[in-house]
Amino acid sequence: MLRRVVPIIAGWLLAIAIPAVAADEGSSSLEVHFANDIVPIFNRFGCNTSGCHGKAEGQNGFRLSVFGFDPDADYVALTQESRGRRIVAAIPEQSLLLKKVSGGSPHGGGIRLPRDSFEFALLRDWIAAGAPEGRTDAPRVTSIRIEPAERILSFRDSLQLKVIARYTDGREVDVTRHSRFQSNREAVAEVDERGKVSVKDSAGDVTIMAAYLETMAVFTGLVPRSDVNGTAGGFETSPELTIDHLVDTKLKKLHIVASPACDDATYLRRVFLDIIGRLPTSTEARSFLADQHDDKRRRLVDVLLQRPEFADYWALKWADWLRVDRQVLGHQGAYAYYKWIRESFAENKPLDHFARELVVADGLLSDHPAGYIYKVAKDSGDAAAMIAQSLLGVRIDCAKCHHHPFDRWSQDDYFGMQAFFTPLGFKTTPRGELLLPVRSDTTTHPRTGAAIFAHPLGSPMPTSDPAGDRRSSLADWLTSPANHYFSRNLANRTWAHFLGRGLTEPVDDVRLSNPPTNPELLDALARELCEHSFDFQHLIRMIVESRTYQNSSAVNDTNAGDEQNYSRSLLRRPDAEVLLDMICDVTGIPEKFDGVPAGSRATQLWDSQVNHYFLTTTGRPTRTTVCECERIATPSVAQILHGLNSPNLEAKLSHDAGRLAALCELYPHDDHAAIEELYLTFFSRMPTNDEREVASQHLSANGTTGRRLAIEDLAWSLMNSLEFVFNH
Repeated sequence: MLRRVVPIIAGWLLAIAIPAVAADEGSSSLEVHFANDIVPIFNRFGCNTSGCHGKAEGQNGFRLSVFGFDPDADYVALTQESRGRRIVAAIPEQSLLLKKVSGGSPHGGGIRLPRDSFEFALLRDWIAAGAPEGRTDAPRVTSIRIEPAERILSFRDSLQLKVIARYTDGREVDVTRHSRFQSNREAVAEVDERGKVSVKDSAGDVTIMAAYLETMAVFTGLVPRSDVNGTAGGFETSPELTIDHLVDTKLKKLHIVASPACDDATYLRRVFLDIIGRLPTSTEARSFLADQHDDKRRRLVDVLLQRPEFADYWALKWADWLRVDRQVLGHQGAYAYYKWIRESFAENKPLDHFARELVVADGLLSDHPAGYIYKVAKDSGDAAAMIAQSLLGVRIDCAKCHHHPFDRWSQDDYFGMQAFFTPLGFKTTPRGELLLPVRSDTTTHPRTGAAIFAHPLGSPMPTSDPAGDRRSSLADWLTSPANHYFSRNLANRTWAHFLGRGLTEPVDDVRLSNPPTNPELLDALARELCEHSFDFQHLIRMIVESRTYQNSSAVNDTNAGDEQNYSRSLLRRPDAEVLLDMICDVTGIPEKFDGVPAGSRATQLWDSQVNHYFLTTTGRPTRTTVCECERIATPSVAQILHGLNSPNLEAKLSHDAGRLAALCELYPHDDHAAIEELYLTFFSRMPTNDEREVASQHLSANGTTGRRLAIEDLAWSLMNSLEFVFNH
């Protein structure tokens, strides 16, 4: 293959702003290497993205690998396909490549490289030199770094980032011009295509990702609130290294003052919904509010963790994450799978034991129902991706076809994980299906054909597959306290549930370019989990007893725009099943689900395919993937209209055997008592004086004959209030 040295004058190096800073810095000529020097141009100008020539079918017959993950194939596509018209060494300007990118021929992507640009000149001279692929032993990029790596910024600040690439020969080069940049919070700061950061008028932190070839690095910026005196007046941090200390430390840097602690009624309702997924009764609310003991919140949590609804609610959540899908598993299989999950939380099984049983499950599925996870998976690759996303919070799906565009994972990493599950298969026996390793195939790289041996994410590939059931070694690595992915994922998912937002968000998209907002806090939670033998209930106690969890949702001048630093409680809409159970509880009329025993609560539904309009409208997941995104928690117009106009909800409110009818009979003339009972039932608190006065006027205006209808109208208005439909 033709390989030639192409002279590059020093002026070009200055124009591109990528001076070599290693020992060869004064060299007047460099060898152009296709993968090192040409592919970055395609990356930088979006030629090989999925929206252009990087999509599966290419564009107008020209196909490149996504973000240049396969430079050998790209070189062939450029130099040999289309009868060689894309590259014309004798007359470079007639090359279709140059004519397209410079506007000389019609191009759907428009002009990408003006004829007077450095990149156009480099491509032209590379073609004139015979379009060399470059030496196979040429130095390759091993890593990049951003300078500066972090900075405290002010509103309307700007900052130019520099990206430095390090090569295998030790050489370091400024590659800013051909790097790709992305901001994770454009409301705080944007970054342009040349790496210039522009800060907006919102306080918070921002992460800027830079990617060059298959490497990436991040810059972290902190933008405090602007104060006249430069401080957050009256702010004090907790003295101990606790949740509150770590949250307070971050808030102090941002000049944000946390909201005060919530009152007892708010805490009662919040912790009921968060731990067991249901509302306290009016009797439970009266008892808690009347309790004068200092430790009543702690005692309440202990009681809730032992109630059967705790296992119901957390089995529902994990059934989503582990795909308890009746349409795939069948009625018997899906129920057995769900039952194993529920029993695990009912006995507070350590989460590392829970994960190990899931990963290494084998034998008869009737005896080891955790093995149904491998039946719901389409193949061994799907099993690997499901395990990685649900138990590690890492998405590796895209690495099946190409290097992950926003993380370190390559195809070798994907197929290394897949290799753990390749041997698995099912056999039919008189006692049911049997899961076991049925083959000893070696996984091969689909592009190169090279053998890929089983190895965990981020670990070097061994020279052979593990002996015996490969999954045993995966389970050892996965549940080890040294594996921060596992403990951090569990801590982050739990924190996200109780605080309304994960430290890493989305919770199942952990990657270098999506760092946690408070890494010290995430590490502390993960460490606490490990040190207490992965006791899930201990982690819950630690979170709900913190002052951070007990902050009120009231905003102050400093934290009104803060939604990721936990300075206040965020309004959270309950899960669809929880909201339906709340309605059933306050009306006293249970829901009847098709094919499910009477009296079953929505949070007890193990089958996500039970037909129900309310659950579908309010975002119940279908469990076709393990992605947290399947559950939709954002309100919609359909939900609001359903709450205001649903005949089913009206029937519950007006039911003769319902709670409102009983309330009318219990208090036929006592408006004060009836209103108090309504507010305790719906809001777990006493009404304010203004609320009591308005409600009394409404009941009085309707007289004795219209009293029941008036109470039903009042209850319906409470049911449609933000205070009811949100956990606050």
